[in-house]
Amino acid sequence: MKVSVIGAGNVGATIANVIVQKNFAGEVVLLDIREGYAEGKAMDMNQASTILGSFTKVTGVTNDYEATANSKVIVVTSGIPRKPGMTREELLGTNAKIVKDVVSQALKYSPDAVFIIISNPMDAMTYLTIKETGLPRNRVLGLGGMLDSARFKYYITEALRAEGIDASLTDVEGMVIGGHNDKTMVPLIKYASYRGIPVTNLINWDIILDAARKTKVGGATLTSLIGTSAWYAPGAAVATLVEAIVTDAKKLIPCCVYLDGEYGQKDVCIGVPVVMGENGAEKIVDINLDGPEYKFFNASVEAARETNRLLAEVLSAAKDK
Repeated sequence: MKVSVIGAGNVGATIANVIVQKNFAGEVVLLDIREGYAEGKAMDMNQASTILGSFTKVTGVTNDYEATANSKVIVVTSGIPRKPGMTREELLGTNAKIVKDVVSQALKYSPDAVFIIISNPMDAMTYLTIKETGLPRNRVLGLGGMLDSARFKYYITEALRAEGIDASLTDVEGMVIGGHNDKTMVPLIKYASYRGIPVTNLINWDIILDAARKTKVGGATLTSLIGTSAWYAPGAAVATLVEAIVTDAKKLIPCCVYLDGEYGQKDVCIGVPVVMGENGAEKIVDINLDGPEYKFFNASVEAARETNRLLAEVLSAAKDK
């Protein structure tokens, strides 16, 4: 089974490397526009495989989409971060052009692939991909919920430890839905648990709220510490999402999908829990939200819609030029 990762930067290369370590795919194709860049990283990973004992072959290519032919999953990391002085409209326009071009070229050679969009703003780029390609919604996903949930679980674990509970990261459950945005994501406190025990039974409300707050600014916190966006957790999150598809795991994973009536919403891409299998997003799980959660989720949806409206204006203006 072949998986292709478009973009060999920190996130893309980490995705490929984690897939190699997990050892569930026959081949990973790593593509980048920089001459020799993906080839060098692929060589490094293949050399690591002699130590790790992985059978996954990594192929690095420079802008050769034919090498991605017949991929089961295609991960799109391409795009640029917002630079000083750059308007939101400029970022949207630039990344929309990049994502449209990448998806169009990849689709020529892998018409049946499941696409995972990482490029920012992720919710809008996922929506754009569905609208531009006409692909069924189960085959276009955006990362967000799984990464944000991982950060939520981390901060809950840290809060438990601070209260004298020697918690393991793997024993904590938590879920984040809504947009992949530090202002509008929705950590679901009532579903957070430690070994099946609701965390609200173990630590006080103010501490839990602080963990939720830290989750929402988790990406910005890492950027301030290391000077760029994170890549280890995003890479692991995407690789795990790819694994669920390739192995038909039927695993429940929060991620960005197109809603068509679920949660009372239509024509928007937003993070919700999804059963992931060989066909991509096989079932959207409509969980019960209480009053405040429902309010926050709807606000997150409206923020995503506003970005989509702005994106439509930017694209329309570009066509008129």
